[in-house]
Amino acid sequence: VVEGIVGVYWWDVTVTGFANHAGTTPMNQRHDALLAAARFIDAVNRVVTSIPGRQVGTVGKIQALPGAYNVIPGQVNTSLGLRDLDTAKVQMLYDKLQVEVRQIEQATGTKFEFKPINATPPAPTDERVRRVIGDAAKELGYSTKLLPSGAGHDAQELAHICPVGMIFIPSVDGISHSPREFSRPADIANGANVLLQALLKLDGMKLD
Repeated sequence: VVEGIVGVYWWDVTVTGFANHAGTTPMNQRHDALLAAARFIDAVNRVVTSIPGRQVGTVGKIQALPGAYNVIPGQVNTSLGLRDLDTAKVQMLYDKLQVEVRQIEQATGTKFEFKPINATPPAPTDERVRRVIGDAAKELGYSTKLLPSGAGHDAQELAHICPVGMIFIPSVDGISHSPREFSRPADIANGANVLLQALLKLDGMKLD
């Protein structure tokens, strides 16, 4: 029983240092943008896992420039993605990361720039619909759990104009959004039956 679809927030991150010759520049005189980016990536993992919850943080791309064996990277183009059902928690994580970034800048002689490119707010599902789905599953003899959707769905947009609910079924090894995703036929049938019974229940209700 899906409690909501998480908010998705993305930033393009540019780290600027100073490109210099790898052989002639002493280690203590470098402004290595890639070193700074590596410390940032580690900081994202540390900050996001430092508090309990289902929040996630991801650095999904990285490009070092100029990209040569004998040149200290002068610029790195990378990214930041944060997701959670609570917008305030996302902001708190971002603020904590900024504190880490200031320390990385000071230690490496680099500069970070964050450019927001996506801000999709969380979309909670309707409590009444969640209850109906749970009741339908229970009547069919199935167990349930309440969990967020970590991926975006059309229901995220529909939630702005009408009540929404979602049903998830088990995936083998928890893999989703992948060619390796697989749900057993019995689980698919169970989910379809829960959907059917939930729709029959909702048909007799008035949801504003």
